[in-house]
Amino acid sequence: MHTDIVDLRQFYHSELGRFAEQSIAMALSSLWARLPEERLVGLGYAVPFLDRFRGDTERTFAFMPAGQGAVNWPVGELSATALVFDEELPLSDSSVDRVLMVHSLEFAENPRETLKEVWRVLAPGGRLVIVVPNRRGVWARMEHTPFGSGRPYSRGQLTALLRETNFTPGATADALFFPPSKLRTVLRLRRGFERLGRWFWPVFSGVIVVEAQKRLYQGLPVAARASRRVFVPVLAPRGVPTTRKAVRADP
Repeated sequence: MHTDIVDLRQFYHSELGRFAEQSIAMALSSLWARLPEERLVGLGYAVPFLDRFRGDTERTFAFMPAGQGAVNWPVGELSATALVFDEELPLSDSSVDRVLMVHSLEFAENPRETLKEVWRVLAPGGRLVIVVPNRRGVWARMEHTPFGSGRPYSRGQLTALLRETNFTPGATADALFFPPSKLRTVLRLRRGFERLGRWFWPVFSGVIVVEAQKRLYQGLPVAARASRRVFVPVLAPRGVPTTRKAVRADP
C-alpha cells in the first residue's frame, strides 16, 4: 500500500524530511552522470530531487502512482505531473533517457512488471536510478517516516531483481546513516553520523541508491496480458437533460 501524498509532502516539509532530502541528494549526485538535453521521468514521489537535476534536461515529468495521489509540480509553472499506474506508463517505447524511482519500487504490486515497463520506455542505453529503503537499516523499522512503509530491499536482492528484468547494475551509493529522530540534539550530529556511517557501517544505511543501464543484447519473453486495472471515474459528467415536445403545424 502506497504512502499517501499528504503524508509524503508533510514529511519533506518537516525538519527531519529536509535533512533526509539533503542526505539522499548527496548520494544521488555522486553517481548522477550528466546527460545534456536528457528526457527525465521521476516515478513515485521524486519531486524533492527533480528540482535539483532538471536544469540540464530537455523536459522532466513527475509520474505519481494512482494509489499514492498526485500534486501539481513544478510550483508556479505549467504542470508536468501525471497520475499513472506503474505497470502501464503513458509513454511510447524508448522515449526517455533516465527514470528516477523514489518511494516507488517498495510499493509496487509487482516489482518485476514495473521494472519491465520502465525498461520499455527507456531509450537504448538509458539509465535507471532507484532509491529504496535498506532492509538492514533503522529507517525501514520506523513508521514515522515514508521509508518505514512498503517492502525494503537488500543490495543483493535489488541487484538480482535488476538483472532479471534486463538491466545491468552499475554504481551504488548509500544515505541516511543518522537516526530518524526528531530530537534537535540528534539532528545536529547528523553530519558526523553520515561521515562515520560511510566508513564503519555502510551496510546499515537507511536507503540504498543504485544506478542501472538498459541492457539490449538479451531477449525477454513477451506475453500478451490484459490490464488488471478497472478505471472508475471519480466524477461522471452528465449532460443537461433535454425534453423534446412534438410540434404540430396548424393546417
